Amino acid sequence: MDATFRRPVLSPAAVPDAPHLLVIRGVRAIDPTRALDATVDITIEGGTITRIGPGAAAQVAGSEHARVIDGAGLWAVPAFVDLHAHLREPGQEYKEEIASGLNAAAAGGYAHVCVMPNTKPVNDTRAVTELMLRRAEEHGGAQLHPIAAITMGQKGKDLTEMAELRDAGIVGVSDDGVCVMNSGVMRRALEYAKNFDIPVIQHAEDHDLTAGAEMHEGNVSARLGLRGWPRVAEDVIIARDILLTEYTRARYHAAHISTLGAVRIMREAKSRGIDATAEVTPHHLLLTDASVIGYDTACKVNPPLREPEDVEALRRALADGTIDAIATDHAPHSPLEKDCEFAEASPGMIGLELCFGLLLGLVGESGITLPRLLEALSSRPARIIGIEPPTLKEGARAELTLVDPGARYRVEEMKLRSKSHNTPFLKHEMTARIVMTLSRGKVIFDALGAGARS
Repeated sequence: MDATFRRPVLSPAAVPDAPHLLVIRGVRAIDPTRALDATVDITIEGGTITRIGPGAAAQVAGSEHARVIDGAGLWAVPAFVDLHAHLREPGQEYKEEIASGLNAAAAGGYAHVCVMPNTKPVNDTRAVTELMLRRAEEHGGAQLHPIAAITMGQKGKDLTEMAELRDAGIVGVSDDGVCVMNSGVMRRALEYAKNFDIPVIQHAEDHDLTAGAEMHEGNVSARLGLRGWPRVAEDVIIARDILLTEYTRARYHAAHISTLGAVRIMREAKSRGIDATAEVTPHHLLLTDASVIGYDTACKVNPPLREPEDVEALRRALADGTIDAIATDHAPHSPLEKDCEFAEASPGMIGLELCFGLLLGLVGESGITLPRLLEALSSRPARIIGIEPPTLKEGARAELTLVDPGARYRVEEMKLRSKSHNTPFLKHEMTARIVMTLSRGKVIFDALGAGARS
């Protein structure tokens, strides 16, 4: 894929001024894009990283305008970029609002969040796109990047006006939650989106093969008496789309892949130089269909949790880069949609605040390294949507996350910023805590407090 950066959708000039001088002293700085892993001082002036290196703090020693943070035991990493979140506004603000969703993102270490179009009304017009961007700018915090629908009303027929939507600020198109089943429509979508160098993001699900399905098709679904959702329903769509992508020479992105077959198809596509990328969610890397035993609606997701061999294939594909990015698929629901019979429950779970703390424990498993994990959370998703990746480099806009890798706590002990708490991980022990996030040069989350650890 061409790594040329495309213009950011929003101007950082709209962001309020950052603290004049922030100094992080003696922190472990890790940036895979620069092969950086060293204990350094970082100074940030006016929202820009001005110095990185041993002793950099000494050059501003004594400044009465400086906030100094003791970074001993902390990591500084490029801030995260989420390709796939549902913030529910407009239309379902009782589950989540843009403000609460962006607060959750900041607490999870995210400087950028891509928002899916299945709002009410659907984001298929300039007016909805501009509304979302305006609400985000009014709130501040993490930068919101809208993804518009591929087809009007997500109905799979008439293409949206991608030129106008791109001009309004979208970074991609997707009928998220609904697969574009018609091959002719998908071909035209790829050709149209190619004109604006934006990815077509597919929810890969052959709806004819999943009609009435509640969970993954296998031994567990048979034991529970729930209609199963076969792997091949995902695989056949991705295979078709890869052929169409090769034919049109467009950009294709597979959302939340979940099967070993999808991994094989993506790996083969990349080996032939096709411009296809893929994402995976934390829950598909951590859970299997056995988690549904007991009819746990918190584990009802779309696509469904798969079997151990799928999980292992996804992990290895993440490790070797076949899967480009990790996306949360943050899907907040109220108790109304989850505390009910399994068949009636809405699919999805929250993820913005939990992602890094859940996944750090995978480092060392299936070939996953810390640099690869960080790359999948930051630089790779940034390149997919065409924004400049966050980086720890002198002269760069300050977009970084401070992590306490020694923190140990349960999710249920957290003060969640999301309006919804639908997750099966409430009893799970987290292996790291986000303590500060900067986006566009501004501190948007601060668990240290002014003067803390200084």
